[in-house]
Amino acid sequence: MTSSALIRPAWTPATIALMVIGFAVFWPLGLAMLAYIIWGDRLEGFKRDVNNATDGVFKGFSRGCGRASATFSSGNVAFDEWREKELERLAEERRKLDEARADFESYARELRRAKDKEEFDRFMAERRNAGKKTPARKSGSDITDVE
Repeated sequence: MTSSALIRPAWTPATIALMVIGFAVFWPLGLAMLAYIIWGDRLEGFKRDVNNATDGVFKGFSRGCGRASATFSSGNVAFDEWREKELERLAEERRKLDEARADFESYARELRRAKDKEEFDRFMAERRNAGKKTPARKSGSDITDVE
């Protein structure tokens, strides 16, 4: 961190003011600001240590379940084989579900398009029919019907 930053982990007027305001508004905010002032300069090292410690844990994880399960073994070969088969079966079911969802979305999209086209055609037909009648006839027939 640079020493020119307004809010930095040090006893500056800005950090002291934020700490006092934090205690006045909601005491945990003031306590958090006090912790930042005291231990904030160690955050970078702490972050680096946590990242290094957790890198090995999440290495095997990827988008697919098969890869993650291949890196972690229970120690029981029969269980691991059964788990692999079950994961493959589930992956196949997932692919089938994704295909069915895509088919249904396509079907629903086509239904919406057909419905929209039908509504538009009806609108255009009504518009053409309304265009054939002149406003004078329409208003004249209304007056005749009233009398």
